[in-house]
This record gives sequence, structure tokens and C-alpha cells, in this order.
Amino acid sequence: MEYDVVIVGGGPAGLSAAIKIKQLAAEKGQEVSVVVLEKGGELGAHILSGAVMDPKALTELIPDWKEKGAPLNTAVTEDRVLFLTETKAIKTPNFLLPACFENHGNYVISLGNVVRWLGQQAEALGVEIFPGFPAAEILYNDDGSVKGVATGNMGVKRDGEAGSDFQLGMELHGKYTLFAEGARGHLGKQLMAKYDLNKGKDPQSYGIGIKELWEIDPAKHQPGLVVHTTGWPLDSKTYGGSFLYHLENNQVMVGYVVGLNYENPYLSPYEEFQRYKTHPAIKTFFEGGKRISYGARAITAGGLQSLPKLVFPGGALIGCDAGFLNMSRIKGSHAAIKSGMLAAESVFEALGASRQHDELASYPVAFEKSWLHEELHVARNVKPWLNKGLYLGSLMTGIDQLVFRGKAPWTLHHTHADHECLKPASQCTPISYPKPDGKLTFDRLSSVFISNTNHAEDQPIHLTLKNPSVPVDVNLAQYAGPEARYCPAGVYEFVKTDEGADRLQINAQNCVHCKTCDIKDPTQNIVWITPEGGGGPNYPNM
Repeated sequence: MEYDVVIVGGGPAGLSAAIKIKQLAAEKGQEVSVVVLEKGGELGAHILSGAVMDPKALTELIPDWKEKGAPLNTAVTEDRVLFLTETKAIKTPNFLLPACFENHGNYVISLGNVVRWLGQQAEALGVEIFPGFPAAEILYNDDGSVKGVATGNMGVKRDGEAGSDFQLGMELHGKYTLFAEGARGHLGKQLMAKYDLNKGKDPQSYGIGIKELWEIDPAKHQPGLVVHTTGWPLDSKTYGGSFLYHLENNQVMVGYVVGLNYENPYLSPYEEFQRYKTHPAIKTFFEGGKRISYGARAITAGGLQSLPKLVFPGGALIGCDAGFLNMSRIKGSHAAIKSGMLAAESVFEALGASRQHDELASYPVAFEKSWLHEELHVARNVKPWLNKGLYLGSLMTGIDQLVFRGKAPWTLHHTHADHECLKPASQCTPISYPKPDGKLTFDRLSSVFISNTNHAEDQPIHLTLKNPSVPVDVNLAQYAGPEARYCPAGVYEFVKTDEGADRLQINAQNCVHCKTCDIKDPTQNIVWITPEGGGGPNYPNM
């Protein structure tokens, strides 16, 4: 199938790019064909974010979004930033909070619902959207430029043979292809390697965000309340913190982010999140409440220093596939929308000049002149400072943001990729986590159940190993098998064979597509690839 523009990923970046291209075409009375591929079974099925949204970019894209019914229903009414010890919560006075923590004018949202709404706007403009069709392969022209993508074959059995319902994948060719797969996109990773897009850049830095949606006692509900915490239960060397956002309808989003540069292989981000909910200042929100949904997703948090080159012959990276999230604000959706718009303007200009398959050089130039670049420049030192420990990091972040207002005459750098930071188990102390009580804290499998995750049982395993012997011979032997702990969905288990030997069992059916394994595996032996279309979580309201 031939299109002017092929967009991989139906999140905020991909849909905003599609909308902007169609808007520009309508203004000029031109016809531009745009298709969006989405691996989830429906738009929003795989979208997971906190989320407090800055409407700045959305207002630029669709100025009358309120009249058009965009689901930004709950304005932020109060910001609370707490430092937790095991038993106490110390509130940071608002006058000491840097501007990046101020949420006046922002909205507590379900990003999944916003994405569904953006999909409606895109379709109304004539964008073709194909949910349930993951882009599995990049197609190249003879000159090495990107030609488009191919979707994965459907109905393939575990042994690789075609099943009775086999359906061949489709090739989608575009004059330009935009990649908007979200954090650690598996095609984006291939493009970075092929075109050396990370040359001269810092290693990318990631976090794992784990989230639950609760319905709480109306007496405890405060629409628009935004609470962030640092400190307990993590030790002072490990970067992380929580979010707790009150939506409409007595619903609360609660989650925990752990930087994936942590050192102790015994650490479990999932268990740290469960433990956090037991804090005296936090558990009161949830007593008498009901957990509705669960999910997890990696976050691209390296900032300006880690942004790859954004363009290559035939296409561009947008949204979290590149890494535009502003870690200091814990916000990425406005940045994703803006990056999609900037790329769209570059694409439309190129098509108008009858160009195709070349580099969209005007996109990175426009980014460098945009408010998004300025915002990321102001935030550039926050994550590197926080990597130096909670106390020094918080002090220096305060100086950087309050005294220098993000304009310090130096830039700190990320020096190691996250997978390089794990220490051998022999140098670390095991962590004992309490058993779940089934009311406030839960095990992984009951959590995965309410993420509505499903994959066709007989399909090939999409969590591939470069070398099948490495998990036992290296990861288990040296690092005490960290994949059994960093995965928030119970995908990886070390079990005994009948002969008493260890082996890694991969429960791919449980995978919520968070990409943590692809990022944190110390040997980079695990490679996440797209499963059959429509597989994975099906998040409502997340």
C-alpha cells in the first residue's frame, strides 16, 4: 500500500503528526495520504502515563479542544511534594518548589482517553488508522533510505509454521515514515544503530513507571490534587519517587517510578511500589477503596543530552521514540505532541517541494528554535544531579532550578547506560519484601490480570534471547537473576529442570510491553520484538 506518509505508533506524537499534516494540506487545498499503524487492539490500549498534562501543545494543535470535547476534565487544584521517611511525611513548602513542580493550569488526565479522542480528530480529517497492526520490519530502498514498514504476519504458530488462520503481513510504503513507538521503540532502536543516530550523544536514561487506578472513598477524594513523593522506600542512592493524582469520579491514579540505573540486582521496582502504598501518609487514601486497573511502561528520561539525531534518509523519530520527555516536570505528552507537529511541518514542506526519502533537515532546526528545546535545556541538569543521590541531588537541583533557573553555565552528562549500572549480587544486600495483603498490596499475577493482558497462546515468543545460555550462566550466576525482579509482570522465572539444573522460563503471555527487560538486562541479551497484532495489555482509562 502506497502513502505519502506512514506513521508507526498511534500515541500522542504519531496522532498529532498525522493531524498536523492533514491540517496543513487542508489549508493549501492539497491531498496528502497519511496512515497510522498501532500495535494495540485499539487506540489507547497500550497507552500508560501518570498523567498531568500541560495543554500548551494541544492548544497549538487544536485551539478549540475544549469545544471539541477533549477529555481534559480535571484542572490541578493543589500541588504537594512530600519527603518520606519510613513513618513520617515532610511537606516541602511551596515557595521552595522549583517552577518545574508547579502544575497551575495543567490537567489530571487519562492519556489513553486523550489518545482515543485524538484518534477521532485524525479520522475526521481523513487519516487512515489501523489498530492491531504492529510494524515489525523496516523496509529500505536500494540507496539505503527508509521506504516504509511491513506489518507482522498473523497466525504464526510457536514453532514458526503457518497456522490455519495465517495472514501475511502488509508492506506500507511512504515518501516519509515517522516513528512514534514510545520509549525504547524496537524499530527506533534499529534505526539508531543503522544510521549511528546516537553518535556524540549521552547514553539514554530510562525509568520504569508502575501504575494502578483506584476508586476511593468519596470522602477522601479531592479532584485535582497532585501529590509527589521522594525518599522511602528507596535508599538514598537510588533514583525514584511516586505520583498520586486525583481524577474525576472518585478515581485516583497512583504510581511509582524507579530509575533503571539502579545498582542492586535484588531491587524490585514492583515491590517498592507495593511497599510505598503502606506508608501512613499514603495508605489512608486507599483504605476502603477498590483497585480497578494496573500497568507498567518504561519512560525515556535522558533529556536533551541523550536525544539522538532526529532524522535519517526517509524519515524521523518523534515523541518518546526519540526521548523528548521533560523528566524534571515528569511530563512527556505535551512534548510528544509538539515534536509530532514540528516533524509534520517538515514533512509537508518536503512533499510540497516534490521531495521524498531524503533527510528532513528542517525538523531538527525547527526543534532547536522551539519552546520545547528551551524547556528541555532548562531541565537538562536535573536528572544528572538526582543520579548523585537523594540529598546532594535534591540540593543541587534546587540550586540549578531556583538560583540559576536552569541557565547554569555548565551541562552535566550521563556517563553510563542503565544496563551497565547493575552490580554483581556478591557486592549487594538482598532485600526482603513483605507479602501482599490482597487489599492494599498485591502480587504480580493478580495485577497482570487486571491489565487485561492477552497474547495468542501458540504464537512465537516475542521476548527473544541472543544466546539462550546467558540467563543462567551469567545473569543468575553473577547477578542473582535480576530479570525475575525487574519485570513488573512476572514474565521471567528461574525454575529447576527434572535434573535439578536451573533454566529461565519466559511467560510471554504476561508481557505488558513495558520494555524494561530490553533496557535493564545487564548483558543486553534480551531483545523485545513485536508480538502478533493486538496482543498485550488493554488499558481502560490509563
